[in-house]
Amino acid sequence: MCLGIPGQIIEIIDADNLLAKVDVAGVKRPVNIACIVSNEHPAEACVGDWVLVHVGFAMSIIDEEEALKTLALLEELGETQEEIYAMQNSAGANV
Repeated sequence: MCLGIPGQIIEIIDADNLLAKVDVAGVKRPVNIACIVSNEHPAEACVGDWVLVHVGFAMSIIDEEEALKTLALLEELGETQEEIYAMQNSAGANV
């Protein structure tokens, strides 16, 4: 399954090579923004945009509300997975 993670562009690192710093759930990492840059939306205009990040590329611009809902859901899924893992590894799970 391919999963895109919402993140917010906080800085343009290298406009010539279309690289930006994106905050993904508190983790700041370089991301290629070539897929979202156009004549109408140059690299410099991308700061503040919420984007869907997949394998180091900003694949599309998304709205902030949807980004925050998705991040909350992913966090909830992570917590649920931790609970399932703990239950599977508890002493009574093999009964």
